[in-house]
Amino acid sequence: MSPQEIPLERYRNIGIIAHIDAGKTTTTERILYYTGRTYRLGSVDDGTTVTDWMVQERERGITIMSAAVSTHWKDHQINIIDTPGHIDFTAEVQRSLRVLDGGVVVFDAVQGVEPQSETVWRQANRYAVPRICFANKMDRVGASYDFTLQSIKERLGAQPLAMQVPIGAEENFRGVVDLLTEQAIFFDDALGSEPRYDTVPPELVATVKEQRADLVERIAELDDVLMMKYLEGETLTIEEMKTALRQGVLENRVNPVFCGSSLKNKGVQTLLDAVVDYLPSPLDVPDVTGIHPKTDDQLTRPPEDDAPMSALVFKIVTDVYVGRLAYIRVYSGKVKKGATYYNATQDKKERVGRLLRMYADHREDVDEIHAGDIGAILGLKESYTGDTLSDPSKPIILESISFPIPVISVAIEPKTTADQDKMGVALQKLAEEDPTFKVRQDEETGQTIISGMGELHLDILVDRMLREFNVQANVGNPRVAYHETITQVVPEVSYRFVKQTGGHGQYGHVVLRLEPLESGSGFVFEDQIRGGTIPKEYIPAVEKGVIEAVESGVVSGYPMTDLKVTLLDGSYHEVDSSDLAFRMAAIFAFREGAPKGKPILLEPIMKVEVVVPEVHTGEVLGHISTRHGNVLGMDLRPGNAQAIHAEVPLAEMFGYATELRSATKGRGVFSMEFERYAPVSDAVMKKILGY
Repeated sequence: MSPQEIPLERYRNIGIIAHIDAGKTTTTERILYYTGRTYRLGSVDDGTTVTDWMVQERERGITIMSAAVSTHWKDHQINIIDTPGHIDFTAEVQRSLRVLDGGVVVFDAVQGVEPQSETVWRQANRYAVPRICFANKMDRVGASYDFTLQSIKERLGAQPLAMQVPIGAEENFRGVVDLLTEQAIFFDDALGSEPRYDTVPPELVATVKEQRADLVERIAELDDVLMMKYLEGETLTIEEMKTALRQGVLENRVNPVFCGSSLKNKGVQTLLDAVVDYLPSPLDVPDVTGIHPKTDDQLTRPPEDDAPMSALVFKIVTDVYVGRLAYIRVYSGKVKKGATYYNATQDKKERVGRLLRMYADHREDVDEIHAGDIGAILGLKESYTGDTLSDPSKPIILESISFPIPVISVAIEPKTTADQDKMGVALQKLAEEDPTFKVRQDEETGQTIISGMGELHLDILVDRMLREFNVQANVGNPRVAYHETITQVVPEVSYRFVKQTGGHGQYGHVVLRLEPLESGSGFVFEDQIRGGTIPKEYIPAVEKGVIEAVESGVVSGYPMTDLKVTLLDGSYHEVDSSDLAFRMAAIFAFREGAPKGKPILLEPIMKVEVVVPEVHTGEVLGHISTRHGNVLGMDLRPGNAQAIHAEVPLAEMFGYATELRSATKGRGVFSMEFERYAPVSDAVMKKILGY
């Protein structure tokens, strides 16, 4: 069936999301194999996977870029995005969740819910993405389906529904019993291609009966009509239960949990059936909403081919062979090859060169992409991640994607003059692809500073620069991206910028108020000019000046955050006022006012989880306290391991991986993610300022 012939209710746009190493990529590989997209099983360990196609991904065995793949299962088209689990690449997960309709959350059945599982779960909650769960690695020593269900309930506050009973445990895991149909499914052959359906093994009959009764009751609770039938003692049909369960998933009230072992080719087909049965089609999710770029009116767009076209660019990739690829999710209307559309975010017209359906790093040309589908466009010059493309006569801006701020920086210098120009181009392309990667020039030293989400993130970007763009560069030691803020209100600061030159002069006068905001608020600018003391057309210049001044703070030149600047008053000159004059007045006013607000330095605090064998707990706790960490709690993990939860300043975490490895003989693992910015201690402040 060609995609055009598949009705929209049979589309599934899903993401595979999870903690690092839970087996997302292996699960995606199996899905591609069983749906006939590949003819051999790819392996992360051997570097032969389809979705991890970057050299760096294959070398390190991790996913860095979310890859989009289209495939078919039971007359349904499934667009899958395999997302990274490593917190350094959180932007990839966020941008994927924004355009997906449903998610498959993969858990390691030995570890249950891990820190990044919590992070991706929260991100999915934020975008209200319906999801089903898969307890993977059931063949591993210590694997437990019950423990996984329990941890989903406790640590995620979710409502997991056990849909299966595993047959056998650890290395004897052979298959599953489907609780709805009460059928045993065995995966006997090595490739697991032909599941064998059979009766429930005698030793599991009592368990299956008990668990099925529990499942039927919980499904009945999802629907009033079913509840009445259930209470009156009538038997509920499988179809009725599936319909009620699907509705429960769509409303985010329950999360069905399946189990298997992707690596050992067990349980993936039943997961695919569940994707088709329970996850939403583009028709099941609410119509997308946006605003009119000129009037700010609220607009909605239904997922129909004949509606005005609207699409969101969710990823830009520089492909060595074809050039700049923009991945899009079409929400309404059709995107046609050769047509011209309006980028409402940038206020620019864009022409579609070629339209591609992506299959990881392979691609096929198509003439149009329909509402509800995902594809890629070649030939867009001015479109970036989060931009909206729309019908020129019916413009709309869809909600963009917000990204976390970078927390770590390194200085980078080209080795030769020839590398200088190439480096500029490479950095620009990488920054276009990755919204959490920032590049700036340090005014004082003239160095190029690159910032990202973690050491691994920057490592990989520098590695890509070397391999994809042939740029040789020296990289400095990682530095923390400190911020500054004020702690007191500065009620009023006035500045007049007056310059008299031959002919026209310059005149701009502003009065600002500066006030601190609570942590995590960012920067807010408010215009309170009444009665036109500053003409409307100069306000953007004032805002621009303030933003410019905020970029380099007053304590140590770090960007300022968590503060609000209000434009209260000012004056202008009929002839001499200009954008430049007001911009300069705003910069000087801010620089004069900020030191009066008792400015302080802020540093990124990381949420850290260290999982270590119990014998090493004391030593690891000692390390955390010498690194000025604050231990929040501990919990037991399977296999005599302890999980230690702590908050530690990022500046103290450099080199921790090596220290942990040697202290625990390579058995300890840790993960960290950005938690918040907090004031630095006096000792650190003195060190940074070089007192």
